Amino acid sequence: MRVEMPIRTERLVLRPLRAEDADALHAYHRREDVARYLYRPPLDREGCAKLIARSIDSPEWGTTGADMGLAVCLRGQVIGETGLRLRSALAAQAEIGWVFAPEYAGHGYATEAARAVLAAAFGPLKVHRVYARLDADNKPSWRVCERLGMRREAYLVDSDVNPATGTWGSEYVYAMLAREFAG
Repeated sequence: MRVEMPIRTERLVLRPLRAEDADALHAYHRREDVARYLYRPPLDREGCAKLIARSIDSPEWGTTGADMGLAVCLRGQVIGETGLRLRSALAAQAEIGWVFAPEYAGHGYATEAARAVLAAAFGPLKVHRVYARLDADNKPSWRVCERLGMRREAYLVDSDVNPATGTWGSEYVYAMLAREFAG
């Protein structure tokens, strides 16, 4: 089960994360307005390098925990990342996620990139169910899920604590089955 890389959409190129992407990721992962929705403090450059290394060193797809981290590039520049993590090989369930530099918000890039990841998940990767967990206050992200046709399956009240602030956050869980994906 492999996905041909890079994945090209109408405006974007999605390719595996590379070590040299650390500076580009650090430009937005260091921001508190980005980190607040990720339930962790902002990342320094070393933290971004570790995030990339985890994806590069990931087990092969088909193994629980496999991580397909993709840089989202617009005209050759990394503007965000998206990816898929296989949470259960047995149940063929994967978690999708995305993080974008705030200056690229509102242009449909996250939706376009996530749709391409869903096509890979439900196509060559043979995933049965893809879900997204996101902060209930992160309206732009849950709107992406809705534009993709994912259904809101759960509202988890005070389900996680942000270690940077010590405050509780609630989450939405959105999901889609392979048979529901329209492409």
